[in-house]
Amino acid sequence: MVKSKKVCVVMPAYNAYSTLEKTYNEIPFDVVDEVVLTDDRSKDETVALAKKIGIKHVVVHDKNTGYGGNQKSCYNKALELGADIVVMLHPDYQYTPKLIESIVYLIANDVYPVVIGSRILGKGALKGGMPMYKYIANRFLTLFQNILINQKLSEYHTGYRAYSKEVLNSIDYNSNSDDFIFDNQFLAQIFYAGYEIAEITCPTKYFEEASSINFKRSSIYGLGVLMVSLKYRLSKWGLKSRIFKGL
Repeated sequence: MVKSKKVCVVMPAYNAYSTLEKTYNEIPFDVVDEVVLTDDRSKDETVALAKKIGIKHVVVHDKNTGYGGNQKSCYNKALELGADIVVMLHPDYQYTPKLIESIVYLIANDVYPVVIGSRILGKGALKGGMPMYKYIANRFLTLFQNILINQKLSEYHTGYRAYSKEVLNSIDYNSNSDDFIFDNQFLAQIFYAGYEIAEITCPTKYFEEASSINFKRSSIYGLGVLMVSLKYRLSKWGLKSRIFKGL
């Protein structure tokens, strides 16, 4: 708990057996009150390991819902547990749990309602092993989005994110895609609703066990990002897109 605000770490998991325990052991439990793991029908022993290492709140899907669907379960469960601050931490150890304290204090002190860990600030992305094609695509898509959304984020594509309860309650994220584009839709909605987003430099690791989508899925995601940005701009011009209705 920080500043009397309950902190919940959520981990959307899929085949995370080999990295889950290492990730969990680095969570700073002096500020984190609850941990939720949602398993999207893993084919390994992720669920059994989660229970073994002491994660009390394990949600198992009846069928594979996709990355976005898995996040929805995470946030819904965190709000059910009364969380004031929710941090999404991938259980694949790609992002360090050691930044959680810095992230949650920004929200707990009402400096920002949303904080993301940026791989692009500094030189962490390429140094950590991000494939060059992904780095170039990241830079292009981020430039395109910043122009259309009129913001200055260093990237929109990190999986390390933290939200205040107010943001989660005010945006209908459950109506978003169940696929990878969920992340991008959510950030666009946050900006559309008038919230600010802070960034903190975050080292990242690319290795065999770390989850990463292939070139085909990356291309589909990239096209989705372009569409989200265009829909944002058109909505601002009066042609309201579904994902921005009610904001």
